[in-house]
Amino acid sequence: MIARIFGLSAGISVVALVIAYLYLGWTGLALCAILGVLEVSLSFDNAVINATILERMSAFWQRMFLTVGVLIAVFGMRLLFPLMIVWITGGLNPAEALRLATNPPPDGQAYFADGQPSYETILTEAHPQIAAFGGMFLLLLFLNFVLTERERTWLTWLERPLAKIGKLDQLPVVLASVALVLCAEFLAADDIRATVLIAGILGMVTYITVDGLSSLFMSDGPEHDEPGPTRATKATGKAAFFLFLYLEVLDASFSFDGVIGAFAITSDPIIIALGLGFIGAMFVRSITIYLVRQGTLGEYRYLEHGAHWAIGALAVILLLGVKYHIDEVVTGLVGVAFIGASLASSIRANRRDSRRSDTPSSVNA
Repeated sequence: MIARIFGLSAGISVVALVIAYLYLGWTGLALCAILGVLEVSLSFDNAVINATILERMSAFWQRMFLTVGVLIAVFGMRLLFPLMIVWITGGLNPAEALRLATNPPPDGQAYFADGQPSYETILTEAHPQIAAFGGMFLLLLFLNFVLTERERTWLTWLERPLAKIGKLDQLPVVLASVALVLCAEFLAADDIRATVLIAGILGMVTYITVDGLSSLFMSDGPEHDEPGPTRATKATGKAAFFLFLYLEVLDASFSFDGVIGAFAITSDPIIIALGLGFIGAMFVRSITIYLVRQGTLGEYRYLEHGAHWAIGALAVILLLGVKYHIDEVVTGLVGVAFIGASLASSIRANRRDSRRSDTPSSVNA
């Protein structure tokens, strides 16, 4: 099972490393490997969330996301998206943006001799807007999870009070709006304050629209009860399509920080695409498949909670990134900490339940 799920990712990774070696020699191979490892370590919470949403989709739409969706993630987010940002914000045509990407200024300078900013500089300067969009999208996702009452809780002392106040209508939107205003007022520079506000609003609108449409079509579609303690509705048609779009935007939001952070290692878009896309994104795909097929989310009951708390932390980090640079290693460690803690809690709970079931009940003769 494991070899079949991870075999394709391993094969593509080998091909990516070979291409990187042919492109830049041993330096290219090393940079590609580092970026691949970085992406996988940063994106485990992404895989967990992907798995929770994929479980709501029909088998056909699961395959669509794991094929077409992954291609969009690999080529769209890791290769074309940075080029588009440079193209749009730098006022360049696509050919000029590609030229800048493949011909950086000497000695790692931020500007060319004629004063033109480098590809890395343009993309870095666009980071506040990117962070505001992705941060608000992820913040709403997190708030909608923790402010919803659930039968099962992980951090009970915190999640139950949050669920109680979450009964106030539209509270996630209110809290997210307040967070955006505070971010624009205290973190954004004066010359980009309006831009950060617009980007954040667009992130909120995107989340509300895609999530709302998918929920609408889910409620209109047929329900299929599955055996066991849970009831699941498998999305098809329009509902599944909007869940597909939701997953793509979610993947993009997770990818923003990694793509920007990759420039701390290399500014070459080919190496970034090979490392983050062909290695990192493919292994995230394999981890997602493994979680779905093995029923890991059902077996480890608090894993979904940990992933959402990791998303909340990432949203805060992205919003703080409007002003401050936070190392990607910190981002990754925070996510791993939440996932690891929720996994450990799940294992302890499973062992506790097992001991209770093994204890013979005393009956009166």
